[in-house]
Amino acid sequence: MQPNEITEVLNRPISQELLARNLTRLAYVAKDGTPRNVPIGFVWNSAQIVMCTTKNAPKLQALSENPMVALTIDTEVHPPKILLIRGRAELDFVDGIPDEYLQATSTYEMTPEQRVEWEEEVRSLYHDGMVRIVVSPTWAKLIDFETTLPSAVEELVRQRDERQRA
Repeated sequence: MQPNEITEVLNRPISQELLARNLTRLAYVAKDGTPRNVPIGFVWNSAQIVMCTTKNAPKLQALSENPMVALTIDTEVHPPKILLIRGRAELDFVDGIPDEYLQATSTYEMTPEQRVEWEEEVRSLYHDGMVRIVVSPTWAKLIDFETTLPSAVEELVRQRDERQRA
């Protein structure tokens, strides 16, 4: 997929709505060779998906060995809206708490007092830093079931239309 095609998909209004959400599903291959798919908070910075995790997370070793990932950002309503992204994860070990981590969790429903307590707890827990998992999209597809469909369903629609014309 060419960069301009990826940009076109990601700039669609529905894609922008999905990229403004705070949870994605990160799929990768674990060290034992089996697939993993984990929910994780994220931030879209207009070029990359940024997720943050602990420095001792098992996924880090797996991602350092095989950085190819797939992301799914979707809705829970009918018809679903689904943004699929593939890319290569880059690991960025940082001191302290990355701004993206606090931004990704900013939509959590908390009172101001709870937010202060939560941030204090986060800062004490991750005192030696975190890891930013940064994914630059190399492929993207939006499925909204109105203007775009999964490729297998598109094929069924084409076959049905051909049968009806015959």
